[in-house]
Amino acid sequence: MQYLHTMVRVSDLDASLHFYCDLLGLKEVRRKENEKGRFTLVFLAAPEDEARSADLKAPELELTYNWDPETYSGGRNFGHLAYRVDDIYALCERLQAGGVTINRPPRDGHMAFVRSPDGISVELLQKGEALPPREPWASMQNTGSW
Repeated sequence: MQYLHTMVRVSDLDASLHFYCDLLGLKEVRRKENEKGRFTLVFLAAPEDEARSADLKAPELELTYNWDPETYSGGRNFGHLAYRVDDIYALCERLQAGGVTINRPPRDGHMAFVRSPDGISVELLQKGEALPPREPWASMQNTGSW
């Protein structure tokens, strides 16, 4: 068995690409437009997974954008996406500066949670050992659900 991808439906492709690529740091690796089915698939990979994605088409995040408007709810019902990151504080700062709420701040220097524009919960885990606690994160409270 081999993990291939996780698919999430998105209601605003531009907002989702801004979140996942510009702010979170994923890379678009391929895109498929299907006029007959009226949808676009955009496949994303973490920077350290780009080579495996090119060779294996895995591991990836598949964003599915249906051209006809739909309302999606319950993004947390499937669980969450998880990414290992080089510097959890720097990434949380970049996300916050981009208007993303840090739902579960990295108080412990190890783990944080944020949500995509469609309410998908994203877990961020510090690569290696936890970083020493640092303000403002160490005393920041949770916001909303994660």
